Amino acid sequence: MTLTLYEPWSIVNRLHRDLDRLMSRELGLRDDASLGAVSEWVPAVDIQERDDAFVITADVPGVKPEDIEITMENGVLSLRGRREHEASTKENGYRRIERARGEFFRRFSLPDTADADSIEATCSNGVLTVRIAKKPEVQPRRIQVRAN
Repeated sequence: MTLTLYEPWSIVNRLHRDLDRLMSRELGLRDDASLGAVSEWVPAVDIQERDDAFVITADVPGVKPEDIEITMENGVLSLRGRREHEASTKENGYRRIERARGEFFRRFSLPDTADADSIEATCSNGVLTVRIAKKPEVQPRRIQVRAN
């Protein structure tokens, strides 16, 4: 017996995104100011809290490290990047492109325990890893118990 996951709203959500994208192109609303509100694609992310840091891992296949911009302002970490169009050829009068391309934009509110001055980012094999250290004074520490 095969089990299939049924997500009734996934088609409606995809249609909504496609209509937004289509209307913004048709009405000429695509400029740099609109990039923060609507992204052409959204990378999947994992967020972990460790003892000494917060780690955000994002899937960004096809995005060059130099095309990724990371900023931190007022406790909000912003990831912005671009995946370029690839040359495609038409065969037999049709073509199909399923991979998303264009700009992405993600924002994450960080807690007060995050140290904005010690953010490190690496990108390897299409995976972006952003490590935000915790402030030293808020890290857990073990208290030694002595016998009298």
